[in-house]
Amino acid sequence: MVINQQEKDHRYPNLRKTEMKKEEKTNVMRVLDAKKIAYKSHTYEADPTLTGEQIAEILNEDSAKVFKTLVTRGKSNTYYVFAVPVKEELDLKKAAKAAGEKSIDMIKQKELLPLTGYVHGGCSPIGMKKQFKTFIHKTASTYEKIYVSAGRVGAQIEISPADLISVTRCIEEDIVV
Repeated sequence: MVINQQEKDHRYPNLRKTEMKKEEKTNVMRVLDAKKIAYKSHTYEADPTLTGEQIAEILNEDSAKVFKTLVTRGKSNTYYVFAVPVKEELDLKKAAKAAGEKSIDMIKQKELLPLTGYVHGGCSPIGMKKQFKTFIHKTASTYEKIYVSAGRVGAQIEISPADLISVTRCIEEDIVV
């Protein structure tokens, strides 16, 4: 659902979209810059209690175009990354099948930072400490641009799905409930 600025200001009176300063580049942006991949950064006041759908509203974008990054562990103890629209839920059975695992579980929040270099709410499929096998929901390629975390709470990047797929080597799959 896309809302107008007046409604957004009413729903989130303490939040405002901010412009990113040049010195505030995240690792995600540095990776994309190094690979000469076009993107647009969007920032807003960091609030870890915001839901993905609320972030989509702040961006004034359809929540189907805003993707969250989820990190999982398979039965084989291999880690996998899944990017799904914020309004959707990862289907663990479909995710396991896509990864060729018997089962997959979400990692514990305390494991996220040491494993990926990112905090909860700021995890991006781009620029993790280690490149994990990554999957993105198949709807991503139906849009000209999508949004993913820029690598910290309060920052998103707008990028073409093809460029995201290229930089992360992710595989498109039907992975939501």
